[in-house]
Amino acid sequence: MGIHKEGYTIILFTLLIIIVINVGAHFLAPSNKLMQNLIYIISGLVFLLIVQFFRNPDRSIIPNENLIVAPADGKVVAIEEVEEPEFFKGKRKQVSIFMSPLNVHVNWYPISGRITYFKYHPGDYLVAWHPKSSILNERTTIVVENNNQKKVLIRQIAGAVARRIVCYSEENKSIDQGDQLGFIKFGSRVDLFLPLDSDIKVNLEQSVVGCETVIASF
Repeated sequence: MGIHKEGYTIILFTLLIIIVINVGAHFLAPSNKLMQNLIYIISGLVFLLIVQFFRNPDRSIIPNENLIVAPADGKVVAIEEVEEPEFFKGKRKQVSIFMSPLNVHVNWYPISGRITYFKYHPGDYLVAWHPKSSILNERTTIVVENNNQKKVLIRQIAGAVARRIVCYSEENKSIDQGDQLGFIKFGSRVDLFLPLDSDIKVNLEQSVVGCETVIASF
């Protein structure tokens, strides 16, 4: 378990601020040990919280063309048949995973294949479970097509806290199942849009682990 590269700047900036606050508390109130200790404890907890946001676990897997694995850690908050208007322009099965601030925030590709579509959408920052968040919030849309011409759409969605989506996708790029797709800073939501004949393997409210939990099979 390491620290993700997306966290280096934020962690360093947080550490500098904490150092300034602690040094200031030491010199401005040298006799108030209770206040100093409280500041030390609170600043230490804040630093640990920030560091845990950027955990980068090793999730090496053996790709399987028949399976669609979880693209993120979190909880399944939606399983439904919907109209997907951006790329497919037709009905698909949607599975949505909510990433809380305590989850790992790395995103992974759920299948192997070639990226046939990628688009970044600026937008709002509604809470991630809002019904309109998938079409109004800041988001990215990625479509991967595997060797059997099966296509899966992955959508990273920013939320009220998560204000920064990082995505490494490029059109025509070949990727393997389990490769890192990107990072959503401080959590939010990832939606999957699957073929209608996909066999869903998860349930609502189920906790899933990125690269490990099987979401569906083709």
